[in-house]
Amino acid sequence: MNDRETIGNYHQTTKHHFRRYAKSPGYLDWAIQPDPFREFIDTQSVRLPLQKNDESALYQDIFVPGKIPPDTLSKESIGKLFQYSLAISAWKQFGSSRWALRVNPSSGNLHPTEGYCILPALTGINSSPAVYHYAPKQHALEIRAKFPRETWDLLPPDIFLLGLSSITWREAWKYGERAFRYCQHDCGHAYMAIDIAARILGWRARLLHSVGDREISAALGLDRRHEFLPEEQEIPQLLVVVRTKPEQVATPSTIPDSFFYDVARGEWSGRANSLSSSHRDWPLIRTADQATKKPRTLAEPTSNSSHDPDTQPSLWDYPVHYDQGFSAYQVIEKRRSAVGMDVKTTLARATFYQMLLRIAASVEILPWSPEVHLALFVHRVDSLPPGLYMLIRNRAAQAQIQKATHGHFRWEKPPDCPTNLPLYLLQPGDLMDIARMISCTQDIAGDSAFSLGMIARFRSALDTHGAWFYKRLLWEAGMIGQLLYLEATAAGVSGTGIGCFFDDAVHDLLGLQGTDFQSIYHFTVGGAVLDPRIATLPAYGE
Repeated sequence: MNDRETIGNYHQTTKHHFRRYAKSPGYLDWAIQPDPFREFIDTQSVRLPLQKNDESALYQDIFVPGKIPPDTLSKESIGKLFQYSLAISAWKQFGSSRWALRVNPSSGNLHPTEGYCILPALTGINSSPAVYHYAPKQHALEIRAKFPRETWDLLPPDIFLLGLSSITWREAWKYGERAFRYCQHDCGHAYMAIDIAARILGWRARLLHSVGDREISAALGLDRRHEFLPEEQEIPQLLVVVRTKPEQVATPSTIPDSFFYDVARGEWSGRANSLSSSHRDWPLIRTADQATKKPRTLAEPTSNSSHDPDTQPSLWDYPVHYDQGFSAYQVIEKRRSAVGMDVKTTLARATFYQMLLRIAASVEILPWSPEVHLALFVHRVDSLPPGLYMLIRNRAAQAQIQKATHGHFRWEKPPDCPTNLPLYLLQPGDLMDIARMISCTQDIAGDSAFSLGMIARFRSALDTHGAWFYKRLLWEAGMIGQLLYLEATAAGVSGTGIGCFFDDAVHDLLGLQGTDFQSIYHFTVGGAVLDPRIATLPAYGE
C-alpha cells in the first residue's frame, strides 16, 4: 500500500456512520488528561508585553493593502503578534473548574498546536538570533537555541519565521483515531490567526509551501527526540515567513537548506514538560503521520496561480461595512465558540454575502489552488430562500462539482447576489433537521442562521501532489473556519466549528460518489446561547 492509499484508508476508517462512530476511547479518563500548556524546562524565557486594548486598526481595514502602516520589528510587536494569534483570550470558570480559552480555537479546547518563532537579535529579547517556543500561559518566549549571525544572514532582509507543530496525543486523549484530522483543522485555524495578527501590524504572513517536514523539524528542534516523551512528540506542520515591510520585500522563492541545518547545529537548551502521567497508543495516527510526511518540493510560487483578478473576488473590491465598527483587536478578543444557538437570530442578506465574499477571496493567501468549497444549509437569512447552496472557491472546479452532484440541482444565482460571488442555490427547502442529522444530531447545525459542510476535491488533489497534501486540505478547511469565526464576530453573531459529522451522509445528500470529493469539516453561524453560570475571567489578570 503506497502513501496515498494509506492516507485514503485512514480517512475512510475514521469516518463517522449512523451506526458506528470512528474508534475513540469511549470515555474521558480525567486522570491522564493532557496538560494544555507545553513548557520547556531548564531554559531561559522572556516575558512579552501585553496590550490592554488596541484601537489602531478597524477589522475591515486589515484586508486592504497599504491601509495599515507596518510596525517595526521589536519585542513589543512580537508580543502583539502572539497575543493576537496564539495567546489566551480569557479564562472560564464554573464552580471549582477553570479552563483557558485561546485566540486560536481548537477541537474540544484541547489545543494540540504549538507555536515557534525564529528571530534575529532583538533588543529586550536576545543579543543573537535564536529559536523560541511560545508559551501562551505566561505569554513568553522560551529560548530553545541560539545560532550565529552568519546563519541568519542566509535569509532575505526584513523577514522572520514562525513555525507550528502538533501534539497529537492531546486530541487523541478524547477523540481517538479521528484526532489526526482535528490536529490539521486546528493548524489551519492557527495559521489564519497568524495571518490576521500580521495584518494588524501591517505585516504579511506567507506559508512556505516547498519546505519539507525534515527541514521544519531541524529548525524548530522537533527532531531532538530525547527532549520529549515518546508519546508526546511534536509532529512538524508548517513554516511561515513574515514580511515586516510587505511593500518592499518579495516573499523568498526558497530558503536554503543550509539555513535549517545550520540552525540545528546551534546551541540548544531545554526539555519538554510531561503532559500526562500515562498514555493510550493509537497506531493508526502514527500511520497517518508517517504517510503524510512532506518532502522538500519545488520553489515557492510567487502567487496563487488560480487567482484571476478579472474573475475571482478580491478581499477589497466589495464594500464591507460592519455596524458594530469593531477594531481588529476587539474582534479577536471577542471571538468565542458557541455551544448552543438560539433558533431565532437571523442574518441580513447583505451580511451573509459579505461573509461569503471574504471566504471566497481568502484563496489569495494560499500557495496552492483552492480545493475546498462550501455546501451551505441556509436557515435564517433575511430575504433569502432557505435551502441548500454551494459556494465555489475555485471556478476551474465548478464544472466538475456540478457533474459530481445530483442532476436535479438548480445551480441558480440567489437574489441580488454580487456578480463576483460564485454562490448558487441548489435546492430550496427547510433543511434544519437534515443539517442537525448529518452533524451527528447536533442542534447547533440546525438552530443557527446557517451551517455548512466543507467539500474538498480529494482524490485528484492527492494524486496530483501526494499523500502529504492531505494535511493541507484540512488546513485549508481550518483557515476557512477561522475566518468564519472572525466574520461572525464582526457581524455581531457567533460561530462554531463542527468536527463530528456523518461523512457519507453528507455525500449522499449532495449526490457525491466515490472519493473524488469528500466532506472534511463543518461549521455553523448564528446567535449564541450563553450560560450565565459560567464566569469569564481576564486572560492574564487585571
